[in-house]
Amino acid sequence: MKKLLSGVHKAIGQTPMVNLSRLVKAYGVEGRIYAKLEYLNPGFSKKDRIALQMIEEAEENGSLKRGQPVVELTSGNTGTGLAIVCAVKGYRFIAVMSKGNSTERARMMKALGAEVVLVDQAAGSPVGQVSGEDLKLVENKTKKITEELNAFRADQFHLIGNIHAHEYFTGEEIWEQCSGDVDVFLDFPGTAGAFVGCTKALKKHKPSIRCYIVEPETAAYLAGKPITRSNHKIQGGGYSMDLPFLERELVSDYLSVSDHESIDAARNLAKREGIFAGFSSGANVAAALKLLSGVEKNSSIALLINDSGLKYLSTDLYAF
Repeated sequence: MKKLLSGVHKAIGQTPMVNLSRLVKAYGVEGRIYAKLEYLNPGFSKKDRIALQMIEEAEENGSLKRGQPVVELTSGNTGTGLAIVCAVKGYRFIAVMSKGNSTERARMMKALGAEVVLVDQAAGSPVGQVSGEDLKLVENKTKKITEELNAFRADQFHLIGNIHAHEYFTGEEIWEQCSGDVDVFLDFPGTAGAFVGCTKALKKHKPSIRCYIVEPETAAYLAGKPITRSNHKIQGGGYSMDLPFLERELVSDYLSVSDHESIDAARNLAKREGIFAGFSSGANVAAALKLLSGVEKNSSIALLINDSGLKYLSTDLYAF
C-alpha cells in the first residue's frame, strides 16, 4: 500500500492488470487478453500519465514558467488529466474541445477548475462523431488562445513527454505485471504516444513482440485504406490524419474495427468482466478478440483500457 501522498497527481500510474479470461471464454477464442485498467487513474483515463509527464518535463526544462497559463486541445481525457495536474500545481488551465465530444468530459474539466472553450464542429459533422476536420478547427482555436495569453502549450501531439510517460512507466508496468508473458501489444491511437511508448518499452525486454495499430473500419487512414466515413463513433482517435509520433517500423500490422464491434466489446467487457469502459477500450478488446480468432491464436495480448464508461453516458454506448 502506498504511503500518504502529497497530492492526487502522485496517484497517477501503477494501475492494475487483469486477465480477461471470462470474455475470452464467452467469445470462444483461444489465448489470453491482459487488460491494463487505465480508467483507474484519478482522471479516469490513460491521459493522466501524459499530462503529468508533459508538465513536469516542461517545469524541469524551463519551458513552463511559474504562473504561466497552460492551454491544450483535447477530446476530454488529456484535458481532464491536465486539469488535475494544473489544479495541484497551481497553474491556470484552458481546455479547447470540439462540441462533438461527450458533455460529461467538459463538465468534469470545469469541475476540476479548467476553463473550457467549446468549438463548433465542421459543417455536416454529427454530434458524437469527431473527425480530423473538426480537430483542425479546435487546433486553430488553441493556437489563437495560446498566442493571446502567451501560454504554455501542453501539445500532446508533439511534446516527447507523451511518449516518455508510457515508455518509462506504462510499458514497464505491463511487462512486470504480466511476468513477461506478452506476445502482442495493440492500441487504438489518438496521438500514438501510448502505442509508441509501450511498444518501445516492451521491445526492450522482448524484441519479437508484435505490435498492432487499431483504427475505425471506415477511417483506416494509417493503414492507407480509403476513408469511407471519417465521422465514426470511437471518440479520442481515428482522426484520419498523420500522427507525428508514429514510428511505422514499430507497427507489425494494422487492424480495423467497426463502431458496432467496439460497442459490443465494451458492453460485454462490462457485463462479463465488470469493467466499465469507453469506446476506444471496446475497440482495443474487439481487435484483440479478432486476433485470437485468427493469426494470433493462443497468444498473450496486452492492451489498455483507455478510459471510463462514465464519460459516455450521454452517448449511445450504453443505451441498450
